[in-house]
Amino acid sequence: MQRRSAGWMGALTGISLATLAVVQSDAEAAVTRTEYCSRLGLQLDGAIQAKAKPGASASQIAEVTALQDKANRFCAGSKQAQGIRIYANALKLLGVTPVDLDQ
Repeated sequence: MQRRSAGWMGALTGISLATLAVVQSDAEAAVTRTEYCSRLGLQLDGAIQAKAKPGASASQIAEVTALQDKANRFCAGSKQAQGIRIYANALKLLGVTPVDLDQ
């Protein structure tokens, strides 16, 4: 009888841990877009500074800066998905590959 109880306890513990892992991953997913906005914003800042050196296209820098302002507004206004897309497009205009979330 004790073996069955131990088996059930082990199964319940496993289910509890699996449920806890799912709840934690959902909580992390809610923060991920905000964090990704921040990472892309910092990456774009660095890319603009690197490209703003002599010889860079002023019109390109102006266009990217306008996109950055727009992305900042979307990320701050709870529209992170749009902000992320705009950041990515701005980085691509500068010839920079956007950071990957898994890094």
